[in-house]
Amino acid sequence: MKTWMKWLAAAFLASTLSACGYNDFQDKDEHVKAAWGEVVNQYQRRADLIPNLVNTVKGYASHEKETLESVTRARAAATSFQITPEVLNNPEAFKKFQEVQGELSSALSRLMAVSENYPQLKADTSFRDLQSQLEGTENRITVARQRYIQAVREYNVLARSFPTNLTAMMFNYEVKPSFTVENEKAISNAPAVNFGK
Repeated sequence: MKTWMKWLAAAFLASTLSACGYNDFQDKDEHVKAAWGEVVNQYQRRADLIPNLVNTVKGYASHEKETLESVTRARAAATSFQITPEVLNNPEAFKKFQEVQGELSSALSRLMAVSENYPQLKADTSFRDLQSQLEGTENRITVARQRYIQAVREYNVLARSFPTNLTAMMFNYEVKPSFTVENEKAISNAPAVNFGK
């Protein structure tokens, strides 16, 4: 009889542990880390392309020094930001990472706008190739961010749903920050279009 009770208690304990979600947290956390790794990988790819792009533009647009320097500064800031697993759990550090990457995107946009003023540059094969690679990388960044956002959503749902929220509280699994849009309020309004001028 006692052996039977021990087996019943062991079975009950095993079913309780499997329902607590601990293993699900491990799986979702690793999925978030992998998705984040892909985001960082694509940002690094973009940072690696920038020196070649800047040097190509520099040959044609030497008097656009300010734009070229702002791209170089933004790249330096983006590559000097230390990416650690703690960034994923620290909303302030995560926000700072997003700001640095946003500044780099903005500087690259200005560089592309400058290139429009130089027909010879636009015709240069190496510039076109670099521009194409950069556009492809920006698309990859978008896809990687979408996958990260999805992974964080799944993790956060697990952390906030009952009964796994009890496991989250017990093991201190906090909700992870996701990507946000820096100027969310500004982009929520429709842009003004005026053809009258």
